[in-house]
This record gives sequence, structure tokens and C-alpha cells, in this order.
Amino acid sequence: MSYFWKTPQFLMVFWLNAMEKKLAEYKCDTNEAIKLKLVRFPEDLEDDSTTFNPEYTHQVFGDDEVAFGYKGLQIQLYYTAGNLTTLFRFQYSSKVTDQFDCVEADDVAGKIREIIPPVFCTNIDDFVSSLEKEANFKPFGILLHTYSVHNEEAGEDITYQIYKADMTCPGFREYHERLQTFLMWFIETASFIDVDDERWDYFLIFEKYNKDGATLFAIVGYMTVYNYYVYPDKTRPRVSQMLILPPFQGEGHGAQLLEAVHKFYISVPSVLDITAEDPSDNYIKLRDFVLVKLCQDLPSFSQDKLLQGFSQEMITETQQKLKINKQHSRRVYEILRLRATNMSDVDQSRTYRLEIKRRLISPYKKNQREIVKMRRCLRPEELTNQMNQMDLQMQHEELEKSYQQLVSDYRRIIDRLAQA
Repeated sequence: MSYFWKTPQFLMVFWLNAMEKKLAEYKCDTNEAIKLKLVRFPEDLEDDSTTFNPEYTHQVFGDDEVAFGYKGLQIQLYYTAGNLTTLFRFQYSSKVTDQFDCVEADDVAGKIREIIPPVFCTNIDDFVSSLEKEANFKPFGILLHTYSVHNEEAGEDITYQIYKADMTCPGFREYHERLQTFLMWFIETASFIDVDDERWDYFLIFEKYNKDGATLFAIVGYMTVYNYYVYPDKTRPRVSQMLILPPFQGEGHGAQLLEAVHKFYISVPSVLDITAEDPSDNYIKLRDFVLVKLCQDLPSFSQDKLLQGFSQEMITETQQKLKINKQHSRRVYEILRLRATNMSDVDQSRTYRLEIKRRLISPYKKNQREIVKMRRCLRPEELTNQMNQMDLQMQHEELEKSYQQLVSDYRRIIDRLAQA
């Protein structure tokens, strides 16, 4: 019979396991602990429906997105809806150092202070007082576009405005410091930009609303664009980061913003074309919708010409009139060609499928060329190993999967166009 359970080693293991279990109670999910809010009225402070949480906190709290050392941790980051005056408070029911001497709680306040501007409120009364100054806040820069969205709950149309700003606008530098903190919570690979670089452009959306008879503005979202130099005398604006804040998502503001920005650069003679930096899947779908909307009435995309295939005329017209590059023009063509194709017709469907697959198959053809080369220089056992990695059946399955996914994405854009 074993007597290990009576040994000092067993007692130590038991104690460590008990301690680990106890300390686990002091781990908090920072995505849940952080409470964000855009405040218009004092009563918003107690209204849970106006609170939202971040999607990401790893850039502040590490890959596990956990704060250690607290029970019942709540981090409040509240902003006035227009000027973004900030309230920062954090509270908890108990702290690990109150009961344990061998561990130390994370410096939650210090981590938050690293990303928010140094001037903020810690007192609710001071924050509520700052709401009185919201009537004095006005958007920065020049007005590019005004549009309305019908609000079912309010039973009325809400007006929104898009502005272009830069660091020469008085007060905008400090405002941008407050605004950019949202990037850390909602863009997975976000980073703060060098605002001293004059090649940055900033585009902001604001909602207009009324309070006590006065017209006020609330931030909805924004975009940063960097203007790259293209020899000899052109620029290539590249969308860097774009964010529509959670209370306004799903209302079409992203499309309005991207279209307004695109139209602004179309009017600038020095712009060659407009691109994006490492675009997400959601951004690509948004860009597809906006570009197709802009291109669908161009002569080169008429029904007859679409059925004749992708052409140089389409490339030239989209570049000259809309500052769209060849790659994006091709994607617009594929979407509009799908809309013009009767997919229940066997011949039309087959023609469309083969054309799309010819484009998608390029990487696979490259693999085939590599196989031919390997036959000449590899020993039989090496060639077998490489061939296994390039299984043709697998390539065909992947090609079909890519095609079906693309058509599914294209259909959603076509459906959205029909509703626009």
C-alpha cells in the first residue's frame, strides 16, 4: 500500500493545487470587465443598454486577455458623445493582495493609462458637468457628405455628416488622441499612427441630434488614409484603419463613409488609385459593394459588354473615372457579370464558372510547373514526397470550394445592391 498521501511531497502538491484553484478565482476576462459608453445625457450613465464591450483586449492585457488579481473587476471607460471627454474608473469586490502575500495583482490602471490621453475624469460629478459643454462641440474639418438613416425605434430620420480633417485643424490633435483609443478595442492589429506625418488624412462621421433645443454632434466612426507618393507626380491613398463604433454598426455607415472618401479622392487630380492596407474580409466585402455601386452604370459595364468578358475598356474607364485599379476592376466585373448571368442556363452558368476558375487556378498552375521542374532534379523518393504535398485531387477540391465561397459572397453584394 502506498503512503505517498502522508508524505511532505504530497502535502506540498495538495497545497499548490489548492492555491492555484484559489488564485484562479482572481482572473477576470478583460473583454467582459471593460465597459465602454458614449454618453449624451446624464441618465445614460445608469442605462445598461448604452454600454458596450471591446472585441479585443490583447494589445493591452496580453494574448489571454485576462487581468489577474481581482474579483468582480469592472473597468469603466466612458466618453461624452461629441468631444470624447473621458471618464476612467475601475472597481472590484476583492483584490488578491488583500489575502495573499506571495502574488501581486496586475497594474490595471497603469495598463489603461498607457493608451488613453493623460487628461481624464475620475469623478462622475466632474464628468456629468462636462456634458454641459457638449453644445459647444463642432466637428473638425470640411463637410464632405450629409445623409439620413431611418430609425425605426425613434420613428424618424436621423441625419449624419462626414467630415475630412487634418492636424492643422485647431484642437483636432487632442481630439484624435481620445478617438484613437477605440482602435485598440475593435481592430485586432491596430496601432497608433504618427500624426506628425502630413500625408495622413482623417475622415469622421457624426450624428446630429437635439438636446434642449440645441443641435449637438455624436461621433459614429472614422477612417485614416495615408497618401503614398507614386512617381513622378501622383499619389496613392491607402486606407489604413476604419472603425464604425458598435452602437452604430449594421446601419450602413461604413458604406457611406467609404463611398464619400472614394468620391473625395476621385476629385483630386493627383490621385492615381485608391487601395487599402492589409484589408480584412469584412472590409473587402464593403469595398466590393461600394465599388460595384459606383461602377454599375458605367458604359463599359453594360449588360452586353459584361457578357463579352473582362476588357481593357473596363480597366481604362474605372481607372480614369473612378481611380479604381485593375485588380479591383476585375472583381467588380465578376460581380456584375454574375448579376447579368442566368445561372439556371447550363451554358451561361458553365461559361461563368470556367472564367472565374481560370483566374482562381493560377496558384495551382504554378504548382504544376514546379512539379515539372522537380521531375528533372529530384530523386524518386524526394519527388514522391513533394507530389504527396501537391495532390491534384485536393487542389481541385480547394478550387471548387474557393469558387463556391466567392459566388456566395458575390450574391450577398448583389442582394444588397437590390435593396440600396
